Amino acid sequence: MTDVTEILTAVERGEPGASEKLLPLVYAELRRLAAAWLAQERPGQTLQATALVHEAWLRLVKDEPQNWDGRRHFFGAAAQAMRRILVENARRKRRPKHGAGWQRVELDGIELPSPMPDEELLALDEALTRLAANHPQAAQLVQLCFFAGLTQAEAAQHLGVSRATAERTWAFARAWLFREVRKELNPPA
Repeated sequence: MTDVTEILTAVERGEPGASEKLLPLVYAELRRLAAAWLAQERPGQTLQATALVHEAWLRLVKDEPQNWDGRRHFFGAAAQAMRRILVENARRKRRPKHGAGWQRVELDGIELPSPMPDEELLALDEALTRLAANHPQAAQLVQLCFFAGLTQAEAAQHLGVSRATAERTWAFARAWLFREVRKELNPPA
């Protein structure tokens, strides 16, 4: 009998510490099985082979004694446990609470906007203050769209104006602020 079979027999008899002796002997094979299962999964799988092995191991060596009829039976049970874990994981992901319908996106491909330099932000603030003195609704629209991140439609609803009015006001405010900020940052010599 091989070491694995002997230890499986000891686990079956309920000998203390037998499970701890078994894991180092079967870990590499379980990891290979887990990697094979995960290779068949769709890209973007968040479960990793190590986590799958550990979860399967916990299910295999619960507190109750197991009846494995040798090495083949043990690895068959391990494969079955891994399959159940993958199915449970897939079902969980289909629930709205766990991101059903969402697609995983790698952050490497996303360009994040760089923060506005301090001098530009200060110039914009001063220009926005001047805009508010002459055109308060335009200044409010800029604050809602630029700083609060609302869409023009959302800002129009918030201000109680039509979307067309918000779009015209936005175009005016952008042009006005662009001119004022440019004058602030590049004063005439």
